[in-house]
Amino acid sequence: MYSHILFDFFGTLVDYDAGRTSQGYPRAHAELGRLGATVSYAEFLQGWDGAFAAFDRDSDADDHEFSMAQVGTAYLAEVLGRVPAAGEVDAFTRAYLAEWSAGVRYPDGVVPLVRSLSRVYRLAVVTNTHQPDLVPGHLAAMGIADLMDVVITSVEVGHRKPHPAIYTATVEALGIEPSAAVFVGDTYLADFVGPEKFGMTAFLIDPARRADVPEARRLASVLDLPARISPDEVA
Repeated sequence: MYSHILFDFFGTLVDYDAGRTSQGYPRAHAELGRLGATVSYAEFLQGWDGAFAAFDRDSDADDHEFSMAQVGTAYLAEVLGRVPAAGEVDAFTRAYLAEWSAGVRYPDGVVPLVRSLSRVYRLAVVTNTHQPDLVPGHLAAMGIADLMDVVITSVEVGHRKPHPAIYTATVEALGIEPSAAVFVGDTYLADFVGPEKFGMTAFLIDPARRADVPEARRLASVLDLPARISPDEVA
């Protein structure tokens, strides 16, 4: 019935801490000092979180995506009192992302699941992210990058889920109709409502049963997917 499975990444294939300040960022703070900023560690966390939140509020209006480089440039300009060079922005944001990634965990069973599914279906990842190489890097670390036909990122498309542009980019890259794909993720609007409106069959990871979705489309984890994607079990 289906030829392709499209995965969300964060919260679906990996567990993660969505916070921007909880992982601990001594390297990123040290990089600020190297660039000439005099903010304390607490001021850094508060200011960085505020800069990100401002970009998020602006994106909420139309689901356009912003990059780490954009928010990094804005934040560094504020704390340095000058326009930062591109290399300075890259050094700071990469230090930050390396520390943020400490909160990303690879759950047991996911890699074998993906390998098993790849023997039957074509696979792809469709993810909201501010850094183009972040998710491909994690997929490579998990040893499953080669199993994905494409990795579609919001920052490269220019719009985040649930904007239809990101689903359009995905099916065009894969050369398929939406009806050929199953979409699985953990966020109601981005990973269920958006794909369903686009013509895909969506499954939502919702162990707490917070979302109003058909029971046949609700998963406790991505590990439940194989039992749900036979034609007889899809509602």
